[in-house]
Amino acid sequence: MATSEVNQHFLGLILSLQQSVWVYLGKIASPGSGKLERNLEAAKDSIDLLEVLEEKTRGNLSTEEAKLLSSLLLELRMNYVDELGKEPASTTEATADTEPPSATETASDTGSTSSATETASPAEKNRSESEAGE
Repeated sequence: MATSEVNQHFLGLILSLQQSVWVYLGKIASPGSGKLERNLEAAKDSIDLLEVLEEKTRGNLSTEEAKLLSSLLLELRMNYVDELGKEPASTTEATADTEPPSATETASDTGSTSSATETASPAEKNRSESEAGE
């Protein structure tokens, strides 16, 4: 492998793990709930997994892959430490610099504007959509 090539599968793997850490740190909304949810234990586990990946692949990565993984880990570690320094919060927390999508935005993504749909759980929404289609 040339020293400047980036394997797309490797890139996808580390970016997927990075995205999970951002969700666990409460920096981006959870794809499942659309809410900001902090789970620092899961964030640490994912960061640890990336560290093991870095250790076990050392010497086998291209220069670009090694730099990317190293900088990604540095950024995630710094954000993890920052979150540790904050007061303990509930598992769902909105931060000042990142707001979760509002119910209106979520409803507009699905094409629905009903207020009942905006407050319904995903299971209730699926039930309503399947009943409407019958």
